[in-house]
Parts: sequence; C-alpha cells; structure tokens
Amino acid sequence: MTKLIWFPVVASAVIIGYVDQLAISRKPRNYMQMALNSSETVVELDEPTVTSKIDEKAAFDLVWQLPLVQRKAKEIQYLSQGTIQVAAIVYDYPTPNDPYYKVRVFDGEPKHDTTIYWFRVLNTGDVIEVLDVIDNKYISLDEWREQLKR
Repeated sequence: MTKLIWFPVVASAVIIGYVDQLAISRKPRNYMQMALNSSETVVELDEPTVTSKIDEKAAFDLVWQLPLVQRKAKEIQYLSQGTIQVAAIVYDYPTPNDPYYKVRVFDGEPKHDTTIYWFRVLNTGDVIEVLDVIDNKYISLDEWREQLKR
C-alpha cells in the first residue's frame, strides 16, 4: 500500500524536474556558484561577468603577427621543404577567474601535430605572455626574447 502512495509523489517530482530542465535548456542563463558555510547557493546573473574588449580573432592575430612566431613558421616550412605548415588556434576563452584567451601555435604534420608555443592574451589585448614549459608559468615577451638569446 505504501508503494502506491509514494509512486505518484515520486513520479510527479520526476516530471516537474524534467519540465524545469527543459525550460532551463531553452533559455540560456549565466550562473555563479558560491559556497556559504558548507552549503552551496546558485545565483543567477543578469549579465556576463567578463566583458572582452577584444575578440577571438584579435587575440589570434596578436599572436600570429609576432615576429618570433612568423620566423619559426618560415623556418619549419623551409626545413621541411614545404611539407609541414605551422598553424595556430584559440583553444580557451576568458572567464571571470581567468581573463585570457589561450592560443596554441603548432605544426600540422599529416599524421599528427606538435605544439610549438602556448600563448595567453589578456582580454583587453594589452598583455601577451608565452608559456615557459620548463618552469610551467607564463612569462612576458621580453623575458621570452631574453631566454631565446641564451
């Protein structure tokens, strides 16, 4: 008898949850999670918290136009006799906690690609940094140029 009583309650909860999920998926929303005294609260935000002053293409162009990137692309193309081309892709976008576009420069060999450089560009376009893979941290372009001279 208790199974019969609980079945409609559980079924209606599942249906309400499904309908609510459909309504959420049709309307894009921005959410921010905050932890308060070991309980989580979800707050809906009216506007995105990150406002980019440059777009993905501008971040890509800032990296692609760097003389050291162009020089490396020409060097690889020359040494491979034109069989390997260098390319780049924006693979990560600014967030409230990390306001950088991430750009990966790689060689596009036919069977696989190999990353040459990782860059990050501040969403204002003012700062471009390169990943120092030895120390696993981003450094300024000036520091990078100094490293390359050694």
